[in-house]
Amino acid sequence: MQALVIKGGGVTTPQGFKAGVAKAGIKSQDRYDLALVVSEEPAAGAAVFTTNKFAAAPVQLSKKHLAQGGFFRGFVVNSGCANACTGEKGLVDAFQMAQTAAGVIGCSPGEFLVASTGVVGVDLPMEAVRRAIGEAGNRLSVEAGSLAAEAIMTTDTFAKEIALQIELDGQKVLLGGMAKGAGMIHPNMATMLALVTTDAAISPACLQEALRRANDASFNMVTVDGDTSTNDTVVVLANGRAGNPLLEDTANPGFELFCEALKEVCQALAKMIARDGEGATKLLEVQVVNAPGPEDARKAARAIAGSTLLKAALFGEDANWGRIICALGYSGARFEPDRVDVYLGGLLVARNGAGASFSEEEAGKLLAKEEIRIVVDLQAGDAAATAWGCDLSYEYVRINADYRS
Repeated sequence: MQALVIKGGGVTTPQGFKAGVAKAGIKSQDRYDLALVVSEEPAAGAAVFTTNKFAAAPVQLSKKHLAQGGFFRGFVVNSGCANACTGEKGLVDAFQMAQTAAGVIGCSPGEFLVASTGVVGVDLPMEAVRRAIGEAGNRLSVEAGSLAAEAIMTTDTFAKEIALQIELDGQKVLLGGMAKGAGMIHPNMATMLALVTTDAAISPACLQEALRRANDASFNMVTVDGDTSTNDTVVVLANGRAGNPLLEDTANPGFELFCEALKEVCQALAKMIARDGEGATKLLEVQVVNAPGPEDARKAARAIAGSTLLKAALFGEDANWGRIICALGYSGARFEPDRVDVYLGGLLVARNGAGASFSEEEAGKLLAKEEIRIVVDLQAGDAAATAWGCDLSYEYVRINADYRS
């Protein structure tokens, strides 16, 4: 598949999607903190959510709406308040968000998916939120897509957006996405929200399967600090504007092309999240190759990327390959220790499970870069997986020491 990345693109790049933003003043009076993304016609919908048992009210509501119907008109999201651990009132407030958005657009509340991010255990200021939803809904535009990506940010340092173009059965198909996430990031999923839009024609069932595959290879392979949130949500909306023949069979070659494109969008957003890890100075990519099976490769890559000791070593630019080996050892992956090779960039630092002679000076140069790649060869099969993470800095502690202030 050859995908063309659209410069400056985002969730409103695909045909038929618009966004609107407003300032509800949930945590700050001077920034956008509420966004709507709306399809001009009903769109097939798919979503995956947090595995945390304290699932926030918007997660519970969106799961309910997803179970009731496969087509949606939009997505409403706020930042600054997670609406999590807020009891029955939180569920009522989440529904009111969907209800208010639906009233502005002219559809039923069940045609909206809802998300929130921010501080846990705090009620939403619903009068301000309802007002903001009305404002956002009354000024929808294609141009507001980037503002929507900014409105969902919390401790993020930059807006995370991407759009790309592929061809399906001779028709141009666009996919666009936005995400937020910087801290409390760990597989299954992370403290993150993501919305992907596309003008592809695809059935809800096929879209859900495509998202499952993409999520497993992207957001479920990124880690910053080992914590998993109450609000994690990834939504995909597909409105069919591209006019390609409907993808309703997973055996269709076009479905595989769409899956690859969706995976590319999700992986790009996942890497942005890892790069923006709270206080991070380096992006880490861990590739595990020649594993006995896909799950072994995933376990190994995730354990290494998530190692606190390795993250600290990367911040200090210390080529301590022993921390890589240690994380691999407790990962649960199947392998023979005396067959494992470890590479830092292209530099061999361990061979057959033991230290290899290497230049500390060359290793130091590799670790001084903003992007660091570790390759672990298990020499036990042909499966592979990639995980993304970041280093652990003093700034991470400072940010999370006073998150609520």
